[in-house]
Amino acid sequence: MTNFYSFRGTITMISDFYTGQEGEGEGCNKLISIENESGAIVNFVVSPSTYFVDHVMVAIGDRVTGYYDGNAPAILIYPPQYQALVMVKDSPYQNVKVDYFNNQLESSDGQLKLNISPYTRIVLTNGQAFSKRPANRDLIVIYGAVTQSIPAQTTPYRIIVLC
Repeated sequence: MTNFYSFRGTITMISDFYTGQEGEGEGCNKLISIENESGAIVNFVVSPSTYFVDHVMVAIGDRVTGYYDGNAPAILIYPPQYQALVMVKDSPYQNVKVDYFNNQLESSDGQLKLNISPYTRIVLTNGQAFSKRPANRDLIVIYGAVTQSIPAQTTPYRIIVLC
């Protein structure tokens, strides 16, 4: 179970990130700077293993949310720098939650409960079908409307299982 933390804001810079190794890894990692409405800045290291929801291309000026492991060690610099696990470009047509969902399909923060329908697509990060129940796993949930209850309930459009 990953302890997902997020930071949401506008991309202010995208540059190559050098890991110090010459050769085949060069150009494969990016550093994306994000600034929120309060002026706080976070740098995300984006590697080939970072999952971009809907495989979108991001650019300076895009509003995004970056998710990282809150339990992972981080270097003490300003602005903070984290390894991005998932990146989501804002869309008015969908909501996205990245979290651990328990046996009852409730998020670890108790804010969202999933009601899976026969029309909910459940896939792996590579786009292939996931054939098991998605409970007790880290998930990327893409959904629309929610109920006014606590926890809010939704029938997701798509669930991406982070194996």
